[in-house]
Amino acid sequence: MEAAARRSGRNSGDVTLVAVTKNVDPSHILEAVTAGVRDCGENYVQEALAKQRSLSLGQETVSWHFIGHLQRNKAKDVVDRFALIQSVDSIDLVRALGQIAVKSGHEARILLQVKLDPSQTKFGIEPDSILRTEEAAREVSGIRVAGLMGMAPFAEQPEASRSYFRALRGLFDRLPPDSRQVLSMGMTGDFEVAIEEGATLVRIGTAIFGPRPTPQK
Repeated sequence: MEAAARRSGRNSGDVTLVAVTKNVDPSHILEAVTAGVRDCGENYVQEALAKQRSLSLGQETVSWHFIGHLQRNKAKDVVDRFALIQSVDSIDLVRALGQIAVKSGHEARILLQVKLDPSQTKFGIEPDSILRTEEAAREVSGIRVAGLMGMAPFAEQPEASRSYFRALRGLFDRLPPDSRQVLSMGMTGDFEVAIEEGATLVRIGTAIFGPRPTPQK
């Protein structure tokens, strides 16, 4: 991360590392936190809540990020338990989160997920709709739009992600200042390219914890 920041003339302190802890044993998460990790990202609501209960780490120790696909019926479980909800992929989900946030007296800090991968199986807001969606999201009570998140299509070579990250940065730069706080892009395979293209937050799992174990059935 430091090398990539230097190559792009940036300060490495301007880029946040989120350790992706999906399918990672809580003991290994605690080891990472002891080593200095301060932000953890989870993909599945129930798995995340179980880990939060078992680890009992205060918000002053770890900021939890929700980074997986979020269904509207799970919105009530994330509003007051995650510092940042990164994977908000529709205005309907924004409204559901806002309604719950207002009722619970919280503010939901979110990123709008942009669909960079054209595959029909991938989630996200179409790039040509993101500015309109951001404008509508800013009007929803209980919501704080902090920026954008995106995932480039999988590729063997990190350089293949550059054009996608550059396009996402272009959209990010068009947001109003209050919504231009966090640009989340880049994972284990391409985080250096993402930093070079302006990421302020990278989501890294495998490079920290190794390959994901196969979940028990």
